[in-house]
Amino acid sequence: MIMKTPLKQTAFTLLVASLLAGGCQSSNSEVETDNTEATAEQTSQISEPLVTEIFTADPSAHVFNGKIYVYPSHDIDAKVPEKDDGSHFAMTDYRVLSMDSVGGEVTLHDVALDIKDVPWAGRQMWAPDAAEKDGKYYLFFPAKDKQDIFRIGVATSDSPTGPFKAQPEPITGSYSIDPAVFKDDNGDYYMYFGGIWGGQLQRWSSGKYKATDEYPADDQPALMPKVAKLSGDLMSFDGGVKDVQILDKDGKPLLTGDNDRRFFEAAWVHKYNGKYYFSYSTGDTHNIAYATGDSPMGPFTYQGVILKPVLGWTNHHSIVEHNGKWYLFFHDSSLSGGKTHLRSVKVTELKHNPDGSIETIDAMVTPEEQKKS
Repeated sequence: MIMKTPLKQTAFTLLVASLLAGGCQSSNSEVETDNTEATAEQTSQISEPLVTEIFTADPSAHVFNGKIYVYPSHDIDAKVPEKDDGSHFAMTDYRVLSMDSVGGEVTLHDVALDIKDVPWAGRQMWAPDAAEKDGKYYLFFPAKDKQDIFRIGVATSDSPTGPFKAQPEPITGSYSIDPAVFKDDNGDYYMYFGGIWGGQLQRWSSGKYKATDEYPADDQPALMPKVAKLSGDLMSFDGGVKDVQILDKDGKPLLTGDNDRRFFEAAWVHKYNGKYYFSYSTGDTHNIAYATGDSPMGPFTYQGVILKPVLGWTNHHSIVEHNGKWYLFFHDSSLSGGKTHLRSVKVTELKHNPDGSIETIDAMVTPEEQKKS
């Protein structure tokens, strides 16, 4: 069944109740962050959850044929005990959201892909992404295979909302989580992926999978996200998988111990005024940060924070332009009262400054504080 939900303004009362009920939490969180104060940079209204019929997270937003389509993961309460490896994120299918414009009616479409229809998949369909080429639509998704190793699959459809038909095997050479596909101006497509901890990126440091977690020392370069150019049919990698270098202003790689800035998961790329913007989650410090570069393959130089921590432990986003404005899609746990695995997608306007930097957004501010900013 297709459902439609109107987009409303933020209900601050719900947010306060959610904070009291749950709040951000993790047994392994290394930094406690007070994110309840408004920032001077925040100027946009934060939407309420785009849909309330189901829980949605990790939104990948795209504009196809002038319309916005959002490809989220579908959070469910699978009654799996919460663990730091993310076992309680036990999603089993994908649903697509669509809208003619931000602020308009949101349509929740039928199931686009179910894990039972993916021959190679075992469990945990995490954050997906989508792309379009020559009138065909491609859904890229991570899932654990029968050996419990995260791989990335691809499914196709003649409609942006599916249903999608999965390929019988995952993409050769793919691993870890959070695929994000970027189409450059010249028609080339690139996939970015990777996530540490539950995303298993730390198990591939040698180039081959090891069933043990290996992390660099704090004073060593951090684990890097990955990038691969896609083949013409978007079904495979065209060449090898490469590291995405994220550097500081001195041109040195960010270090493992630099938890406020180094990569954790949730890669995304957008292009603005000829520059490539690589944005990502810092994970256990809960920021959405960004770095810029002159090539889609990197290197990228760290610039700052796009989105401060949100209610609920994870932070995951996408950035898209529509009708001359840029928007940030993200999730939080306000609808579920702070439950970390039951999240909901929201949206707010994103603004680039004249120098190309991005204004920092604090999604925890009240409507009154937003009006004063």
